[in-house]
Amino acid sequence: MRIQVLGAAGEVTGSCYLVETSKARVLVEFGLHQGGAHTEAKNRRMPPIDPGRLDAVVLTHAHLDHSGRLPLLPRHGFDAPIFATGATIELCDILLRDSAHIQESSANRANKYRGKRGRPPAQALYTASDVDRVMPMFQRVPFDTLVEVAPGVRVKWVDAGHILGAASVLFELEDNGARKTVVFSGDIGPRGAPLLRDPVTFDSADVVFLESTYGDRDHRSIDDSIAELGEIINKARTPKGKVLIPSFAVGRTQQLIYFIGGMRREGIVEDPKVYIDSPMATSATDLYRRHRELFDDECWELIDSGELCLSFPGLRFTKSAQDSMSLNPMGDGVVIISAAGMCTGGRILHHLRHGLGRPETHVIFVGYQGDGTLGRRLVDGSRKVRVMGDDIRVNANIHTIGGFSAHAGQTELVEWLGAMRDSGPRVYLIHGEDRQRKALSEKIDEVLMLKAKAPVWGEVVEV
Repeated sequence: MRIQVLGAAGEVTGSCYLVETSKARVLVEFGLHQGGAHTEAKNRRMPPIDPGRLDAVVLTHAHLDHSGRLPLLPRHGFDAPIFATGATIELCDILLRDSAHIQESSANRANKYRGKRGRPPAQALYTASDVDRVMPMFQRVPFDTLVEVAPGVRVKWVDAGHILGAASVLFELEDNGARKTVVFSGDIGPRGAPLLRDPVTFDSADVVFLESTYGDRDHRSIDDSIAELGEIINKARTPKGKVLIPSFAVGRTQQLIYFIGGMRREGIVEDPKVYIDSPMATSATDLYRRHRELFDDECWELIDSGELCLSFPGLRFTKSAQDSMSLNPMGDGVVIISAAGMCTGGRILHHLRHGLGRPETHVIFVGYQGDGTLGRRLVDGSRKVRVMGDDIRVNANIHTIGGFSAHAGQTELVEWLGAMRDSGPRVYLIHGEDRQRKALSEKIDEVLMLKAKAPVWGEVVEV
């Protein structure tokens, strides 16, 4: 029994792990590499797997860095089930179709220039037809139930508290009389976050693959983060003032709706005007509203009182590109929440191109910014950036509010792992940059007296 690490080793995107026994081959995740052109070029290189020989794919959640390359598998002979929770499947249908649209649009845009220069046409990584082929392969699984996904391989999904439907997974592997348990954390959410229930952990494991996105620090408190968000929104209430929030369409956008609605109810922000300018975020918000069974007690108390978790007066959802462009001349502190969260594409680029040069604009980053992304350059203080082919002088006010992360911080990651400490698992840190992995490894050694390793791409872990 062995596991090969084929993604998210020293980076936070491109999650991919191959679980092999003498009887079965199961792929865990097949996510997009996201960041600059060099990073995204990895998406066109198939890792050393034979999709035609896979017995199954196990998916923890729908974010594209975990699911975004799934449409490529049928092209290479894959014809097996993809196991995921119901909400994850519904979100994948939204995210993968949007990703295909972006891939096709990017290729078409590039080909306008490539043709003029006599270069061969660019090909989209995948298309809507590829998504149509892969979606029927998904099979719905319940939480908290062992499901046999391949001979000798049983898997249980438990709530990870990250986004709707997100799970951590426990593998029970049986091969030639040996039995082992392997845990993949997926992305673990913070405790006490709104809307979703807190993450669930396990009692024991032989091997644990633990995410380390924020392995080097803890987040600010939610209360402090909400207070800062309110201060910025109020400060932007000038004739030409505007707030731009690059936000992940799934999870983060719904949190922001919840928080801003709460600030309005408490009088912290008076009658905010908020536009959700992302078709994908609009669809995801509708999906959240339909899956209220996954909400936490706090949200249900609000619902029982007659309020709405994901709506308030002044909240609007744009539909067309024309609706999006109509937001450009608006001021008076209007808040525009738009994808993508790392500014790697989507409508947020349009707003940044028009707003970054204006000192009345406030740009608020509320999530992780990967190396090589436009978001990271802005967070790091670049005073000149290239947006949609134009060089833009950054005169806007750039803010980072870390308390809204959908990932657990260092202390919570250690606590989550600590529930399995007595079983003495071997720990491998994934889904994090090397600085974060090093800091988390040291903290795990200090607090739990467990040794955590940082695997490299292609490394094989013998179970």
